[in-house]
Amino acid sequence: MSQVVFLLAPGVHLLDLAGPAQVFSSAADLGHGYVLRYVAEREDVPTTQGLPVRASRDWPELTADDLIMVPGWRGATDAFSGGTLARLAAHHRAGGTVASVCSGAFALGAAGLLDGRRCTTHHDLQDELAARYRRAAVARDVLYTVDGRVVTSAGIASGIDLALHLVSVRHGPRCAARVAREMVVYARRNGDEQQVSAMLRHRAHMSDAVHRIQDVIDARFADRLPLTELASVGGMSERTLTRLFVRTVGMTPLRYQQLLRVERAEHLIGHGSTVETAARLVGFEDARMLRRLRSRAV
Repeated sequence: MSQVVFLLAPGVHLLDLAGPAQVFSSAADLGHGYVLRYVAEREDVPTTQGLPVRASRDWPELTADDLIMVPGWRGATDAFSGGTLARLAAHHRAGGTVASVCSGAFALGAAGLLDGRRCTTHHDLQDELAARYRRAAVARDVLYTVDGRVVTSAGIASGIDLALHLVSVRHGPRCAARVAREMVVYARRNGDEQQVSAMLRHRAHMSDAVHRIQDVIDARFADRLPLTELASVGGMSERTLTRLFVRTVGMTPLRYQQLLRVERAEHLIGHGSTVETAARLVGFEDARMLRRLRSRAV
């Protein structure tokens, strides 16, 4: 029987908490012995989203098999007292694992757990984390990091990826896959995958027509998509589509589709698929084009 203890700060983000909690709860439903506990420096913990959470001010007795996880919060990054931070450090010294989601990394840093270790946090907070904890090796644009028994994640939904990784380490990838399936998680992501996908990186524009075309490409990136079909979606000529797409997205529709294919292929390869299998699944006729496009991205 292992405990997963969530340390809550005022202003905690609900998904930072609920995502990992659901992972371990689902693992418990599958027969793995997890008990979830919630502790804080006050019993009534306000959340950023407005729903109050009830926690205990009393810490349970911990063993090296237990996990402490610190979800992120909105507000001052120095949210915990010295006594609470000392508990994090003591648990790690005793052989336990300490994890964080989003701004929870600041608590680990304040406890001295990031010194000389690879870590990450939400992309909006990485500069601040690196400036405050100069001995920490802040990894940019990754979903989560594992450095010994210190585990950190980027934030929000990536906390689910981190928790699935921990379940996989303890109980095997098959168990983690079952949990992901129960949670209707589209795909388990590796820690080194980018925080922002290609689908999101190239959506920072105001053209409704181009967004509609991107919706089609996003949903059908593995299909053959003639320019004539995409132009009809946008209600414009092929020439106008190409010119508008390049101006708003920074590349042609074909290049955007290739980018999505390569990104998905990288995910498949990272989870054990061969280059040949990945190429076929994402829509390439053979692996040569995938290898060529991957080499350009390096």
